Amino acid sequence: MHHDESFFAEPANWVLIAFFLFFILVGGKLWKALTGMLDDRAARVRAELEEAARLRQEAEALLRDAEKQRATAIAEAKALIEGAQAEAQRVAAATMAEAEASARRREQMAVDRIAAAEKAAVDEVRLAAVDVASAAARDVIQAGLTPDADARLIDQAIGNLPSALAPRRAA
Repeated sequence: MHHDESFFAEPANWVLIAFFLFFILVGGKLWKALTGMLDDRAARVRAELEEAARLRQEAEALLRDAEKQRATAIAEAKALIEGAQAEAQRVAAATMAEAEASARRREQMAVDRIAAAEKAAVDEVRLAAVDVASAAARDVIQAGLTPDADARLIDQAIGNLPSALAPRRAA
């Protein structure tokens, strides 16, 4: 075996040398390209994270605003309900007072009508009594005043009282 061959005579050594030269020459450019892609990707991820953080802050601000608006709306609704209840109570009290006043007026009108009807009835009875007394006096004067005739005239006047009242009641 002859070992006199040089290092450069072996093809495997040339392949190894070519690999190292290729790696040294192209590896730097390849490394720059890979790190550039990774840096771009990192910048995009950072930008997306910043955008997500900004959107989250906006969403939280919108949520706070919505909660404030909700609280304001609830307070306004409560105020409206309380106002409506107070108005309903006021209207109910006014209606009750008006109904009571109307009932008192109607009651007074009924009492006045009853009093007028009583007065008319009393006046009618007085007029009927005057008519009966006048007729009785006329009959007494005409017939003379004997006790027997007097009793008869009084009985007759009392008997004529209902018939004398009947025409006045119909009117």
